[in-house]
Amino acid sequence: MNALVSSTLRFSHSADSLRNIVQDMLDYAKQRGASAASAEVSVGFGQGVTVRQGEVETIEYNRDKGLGITVYLGQQRGNASTSDFSPQAVRDTVDAALSIARYTAKDDCSGLPDADMLARDCPDMELYHPWDLPVDAAIELAQQCEQAALDTDARVSNSEGATVNLHEAQFITANSLGFMGGFPTSRHSLSCAVIAGPDDAMERDYWYAVARDAKDLPSARQVGRIAAERTVRRLNARQLETMQAPVLFEAPIASGLLGSFVNAVSGGSLYRKSSFLLDQLDQTIFAPHINIADVPDIRKGLASSPFDDEGVQTQRRVIVENGVLRGYFLGSYSARKLGLRSTGNAGGNHNLVLKSSGGQSGELDFAGMLKTMSRGLLVTELLGQGVNAVTGDYSRGAAGFWVEHGEIQYPVQEITIAGNLKDMFRNIIAVGNDVLVQGSRQCGSILVESMTIAGR
Repeated sequence: MNALVSSTLRFSHSADSLRNIVQDMLDYAKQRGASAASAEVSVGFGQGVTVRQGEVETIEYNRDKGLGITVYLGQQRGNASTSDFSPQAVRDTVDAALSIARYTAKDDCSGLPDADMLARDCPDMELYHPWDLPVDAAIELAQQCEQAALDTDARVSNSEGATVNLHEAQFITANSLGFMGGFPTSRHSLSCAVIAGPDDAMERDYWYAVARDAKDLPSARQVGRIAAERTVRRLNARQLETMQAPVLFEAPIASGLLGSFVNAVSGGSLYRKSSFLLDQLDQTIFAPHINIADVPDIRKGLASSPFDDEGVQTQRRVIVENGVLRGYFLGSYSARKLGLRSTGNAGGNHNLVLKSSGGQSGELDFAGMLKTMSRGLLVTELLGQGVNAVTGDYSRGAAGFWVEHGEIQYPVQEITIAGNLKDMFRNIIAVGNDVLVQGSRQCGSILVESMTIAGR
């Protein structure tokens, strides 16, 4: 069964029905005097099952639907939304948006995207893979996941549970310039969290996997085993003395560094002048072997899309080339504020991929990254939100492992790592090939030459 037929059968409203609702909103907005308008409507459903100590703890079902419209009266903008799809509710929502627009200040940067930038080609990126998972089967998967964690090591003494989630959605977005597009999507996941150790020295850790297609998920047993292994290795953690040392960010943590970079070169931060990377276009901001690309067309990609939230055509872009910043992340409004054009990033980055072009860097597996560091701190968990977006100052609580001679020696906790993101980006020594895809930002482990480690 193809995705189009399957989606028609699984959702409460067909794609054609959603298109009609969107068109009705736009037509009514024009009839009521809007100079321009954009609208989106979506439906979705999900199922979540959590098992703890072998028993079902929660079974959740949800069905969501919603629509929203943005209207323009010249340079005045209003927005309203509802979850009621009845014709009267749709008209009331449009009227509410128009009423809001009449009381807003004029803004010469507001408005729809430039017509020549709207998507005309919307290829199928295989983003929808329905998962026919009866609740009994979901319970069994969660039980397998948790039991695998409990069986991995006798020191695993308790469980916070294992969860199986599936989610499917379908949307249509359109505007008064003639653009209309949309498609179904899916997102499925497995997760497990367990506790190890005696009462006075317990440790907790977890693991999860996420994919568009359930067939691409690792086995439930593998997820449980990894959760247990990560928990047990944290036992008997120590503190460190305060020092300067290299820091290796494990791949799941390293993607957070990419998040800080995206925020700093996104339109809102730039036009508000609240970024530590202001006016750095075509300047070196990373180590010269670092390359970052925004790739919106990865098959089954977790952040793939043929168009952004405004309907602007997406395209592959080089963001960082050999350490040099080559592009920003802009929607139409922020682009106009900066005197530029949209980059097709209304709503944020797409699949952001960091790679290294320098020597062995980028070809090293995790063991190779440890050997390259030789002596320093491996960070596997970060705590708190200590990142100053304006200055780039970085200070986070951390836990992980101390490394000597390229080998993990013992776990560490109750420490803080500190530096400045500008220095950290420029002093990336190596990037591993241990890429783990758990979201929109993809990179392997990242080795930073030196940071302050504050301990006892």
